[in-house]
Amino acid sequence: QCQGFRTCFRMAVLLETTLGDIVFDLYTEERPRACLNFLKLCKIKYYNYCLIHNVQRDFIIQTGDPTGTGRGGESVFGKLYGDQARFFEMEKVPRIKHKKKGTVSMVNNGSDQHGSQFLITTGENLDYLDGVHSVFGEVTEGMEVLMKINEAFVDKDFLPYQDIRINHTVILEDPFDDPSGLPIPDRSPEPTKEQLDSGRIGADEDINDTKGKGAEEVDELLKEKEAKTKAILLEMVGDLPDADVKPPENVLFVCKLNPVTTDEDLEIIFSRFGLIKSCEIIRDWKTGESLCYAFIEFEKEEDCEKAYFKMDNVLIDDRRIHVDFSQSVAKIKWKGKGGKYTKDDFNAYEKDQDSRSKFALKDKVKPKQDSKYDLVLGDEEEEPVPSHQPPGKKHNEKRHHNSDDEDSRKAKKTKDSMKELHREKGRKAGRPRSRSRSRSRSRSRSRDRDRHHRHGKSRERHRQEGGERHHGYDRRDRSRSPKKSKDKERSRHR
Repeated sequence: QCQGFRTCFRMAVLLETTLGDIVFDLYTEERPRACLNFLKLCKIKYYNYCLIHNVQRDFIIQTGDPTGTGRGGESVFGKLYGDQARFFEMEKVPRIKHKKKGTVSMVNNGSDQHGSQFLITTGENLDYLDGVHSVFGEVTEGMEVLMKINEAFVDKDFLPYQDIRINHTVILEDPFDDPSGLPIPDRSPEPTKEQLDSGRIGADEDINDTKGKGAEEVDELLKEKEAKTKAILLEMVGDLPDADVKPPENVLFVCKLNPVTTDEDLEIIFSRFGLIKSCEIIRDWKTGESLCYAFIEFEKEEDCEKAYFKMDNVLIDDRRIHVDFSQSVAKIKWKGKGGKYTKDDFNAYEKDQDSRSKFALKDKVKPKQDSKYDLVLGDEEEEPVPSHQPPGKKHNEKRHHNSDDEDSRKAKKTKDSMKELHREKGRKAGRPRSRSRSRSRSRSRSRDRDRHHRHGKSRERHRQEGGERHHGYDRRDRSRSPKKSKDKERSRHR
């Protein structure tokens, strides 16, 4: 038995899309005004050839705008009563939630009003849509088509790259009477050129590039696509000025070189094919050792081609080289890219960084005191030299005392600036230098006098000791002489 009007009779609409058919069941009792608007728009073929202009994966699919921009569309009441009835008020009671996939809702225009645009949910429990967009139906057939649309490739604005359209709408059951003045066409109108021209891949275009091609052609096509993708990636990171840039055709790439081969040797060998603009063996920028490959730039492309055909697999310095056309664009300079760098460039950069660091620390470094001058303070008095202490030791102690004073003064003046330090030195340098010179002269004179005095005493001491030794030797000789003692004994006996 029937349990309600909707159970016995399906208030349904069929949407024929470019990817398949989808069937809606409408909540005509809960949302009569929204269902009336939707059914009558389908009846006048308003949705025919409308683009699906918003596909957000696992969230929503939005359509119903004949302009395909998401900013157009009007209700059936606008068709009947003019622009003042372009939108109608949304129905908030009873409240129906977006709990499951395939929920169909009228899109809010920002003022709690509806026009012609509607959305279909592709996610579950989308509570933040409740109370904003009015639910008026659900998808009962064609969920696989809905998921196919959900997987479409889109741009940053969620617009599919390939057109997905509503080709036709079929009303399966309409419980509402047609309003007077409703323009119902006899047949579905043909699409205009403006409707089909979206600037994207057409809905009926076959984008299968491998169709009708052999295995080698497909492989070559895949390689071209991969190379294009890498070029675009390099352009994005700033290593290429343009993804479509091509390497120069007058440059050869030479590899498998012997490390002992020099630039001059390579230039002489290849110069027989024509004038060479540059010949460079690439080297490690730190060690300067050869990386065993080089680039040779010719003046003419014809000379480059001759060298390519003649020099491949040629023996140079006991190594068979390989020659190919260069694929490098390192010498091409553009904004944001300075081109190639050499070892000299890096050395210059390091020197520049070192010099900058020295200049930055120059103001922080304390200048060393001149070791030629001993600073003597004016209030210091010269202590007398004791007799048991040599003057050199006194001078050393004074120098140590002066150095200690200098260290203490340096520790106190570390917070002063360079200018104040130089001014202080200028004020104090006059008196201490003259005093230090006079005192150093007096010290030198006293040292000379002491030196002469010591030398005189030592000479007298040596003379006395020498005389005593001489007299003692004579006495010993006289007393211990055997001949003289014998003569004395003989004279006694006589």
